[in-house]
Amino acid sequence: MAFTRQSLREAALTVAMAAGVFLAVQAWQTRDASPRWQGPPTLAWVLPDGTQGRGTLQDLRAQLGIAPQAPIALHVWATWCSICRAEEGTVTALGREYAVITLATRSGDAQAVARYLRERRLPWVTLLDPGGAIAAAHGWRAVPVFSVLTADGTLRHTTVGYTTGWGMRLRVWWARP
Repeated sequence: MAFTRQSLREAALTVAMAAGVFLAVQAWQTRDASPRWQGPPTLAWVLPDGTQGRGTLQDLRAQLGIAPQAPIALHVWATWCSICRAEEGTVTALGREYAVITLATRSGDAQAVARYLRERRLPWVTLLDPGGAIAAAHGWRAVPVFSVLTADGTLRHTTVGYTTGWGMRLRVWWARP
């Protein structure tokens, strides 16, 4: 019995320390992250069928039929990012339940991003950030980034690095009005 209590204490302490380290790393990685959407007035995007578009974020929201008050899951990725590739299935699955918009940063022009999405069979609505200006304006120095964009332009629950499917769903659920 004493061995069991000691083992449980050690396990609880290990879990608490790991959670503390994880939260500290997340806080450090998002220390300069903007709490509000800082995108340019006009955005360029690629739709799942390869169609390209331009307009405001509100224009895209309307084109996609996303309710005005609905939160949008925002997944920032790059074609060269191996962790981003590991999250592809999770992001695609999330898109079946919630509104998801992705942002391809430092991944080339519209044709290159559309080709990548087609080759990987990713049905994503993707904003284009070929030079990384949008990511830089938000203080995102690494990818992947996951955040929830609310109707008033607030970015909530931002994380850098791999985010689990449950973690993504929980963040979107928390951000609902």
